Amino acid sequence: MKRFGALGLLAILLAACSSEDTPQNVFRPEGTQAQKINDLQVPVFIAAGVVGVIVITMVVIIVWQFRSKRHAADEVPTQIHGNSKLEIAWTILPGVILLPIAVFTVATVFDLAQKPSDALVVDVVGQQWWWEFDYPDQGIVTANEMVIPVGRDVQVRISSRDVIHSFWIPALNGKRDAVPGRVSSITFQAEKAGEYWGQCTEFCGLSHANMRIRAIALEPDQFDAWVKNQQTPAVDPTDAAAKAGKDTFTGRGCSSCHAITGVSDPKDVPLVAGAAPNLTHLMSRTTFAGATYNLITSDCSVPPPGPTGTPKECLNRGDLEAWLRDPNALVPMAADQQRGMPNLHLTEAEIDNLVAYLSTLS
Repeated sequence: MKRFGALGLLAILLAACSSEDTPQNVFRPEGTQAQKINDLQVPVFIAAGVVGVIVITMVVIIVWQFRSKRHAADEVPTQIHGNSKLEIAWTILPGVILLPIAVFTVATVFDLAQKPSDALVVDVVGQQWWWEFDYPDQGIVTANEMVIPVGRDVQVRISSRDVIHSFWIPALNGKRDAVPGRVSSITFQAEKAGEYWGQCTEFCGLSHANMRIRAIALEPDQFDAWVKNQQTPAVDPTDAAAKAGKDTFTGRGCSSCHAITGVSDPKDVPLVAGAAPNLTHLMSRTTFAGATYNLITSDCSVPPPGPTGTPKECLNRGDLEAWLRDPNALVPMAADQQRGMPNLHLTEAEIDNLVAYLSTLS
């Protein structure tokens, strides 16, 4: 039994270890609001750790001091009737410790609840199993990747189309539930350019673990260029394969769910949630399928999404073709229940043409 206990303790210690590649680390704030949370949580964890060590030490001492010393089985141990001074002390002491924690916690909560008047507004909608990002003032709708400007407050208004999800980008702010029929709000600000990964943290079905978020912070001029590109309609294809791919898109059911500005505007989406990712500027993103798969190859060095989109020579054709061939083989979904992308049983020629067309949507 001692060996099993030691192995269990070792497993717990190993579970606490991680490599440097930990993009969802709550102790590495990269935004103003996340820093405020970290400034609160670190002292609380330290205080809790000190209290924990004291309590565990006292328990061990008591267990050892008052352990059985092989007295007669019928011997009655010494009866203890309490110690009023100690009982009062350990009732008051937790209150003394918790009072300042409560004060700073409430102050931080009210501080984080502030809504700046000049913030960029992004409506975030969760559904099984991806995120939609709608910029109402700019007239932009995209999916899985939220692009924001560095140094500017972003007000995120969060809701859901189906079940309860939870929006969380730990480097920028805390988590907030996405609840059907209700809109909740948080504000964050990225301090420097880069990418910030997040995750749905409320179990929401088969692909909950694949429901990722990628926030990309751009310098203000790059963000303005991204906005300008996103506001332009999709370019009509010119080569034969891409034209055939567009015909496949509109003729094989893709356009009944996915919107492309100037090509399709689904009215009767045959999905439980009633929507699918907007593909107008698909190639300005670097991921697809709930940010689970890369749109670019790992050996291709490209800048963050901007007005040029993903270079065609960097396109990850393998995963994109596999997704079009059988999406449920890549990501667990319930397409038969109208949750997730169905297998359209496309031919290889149709897949090649669709990839050719999708690669023009930059």
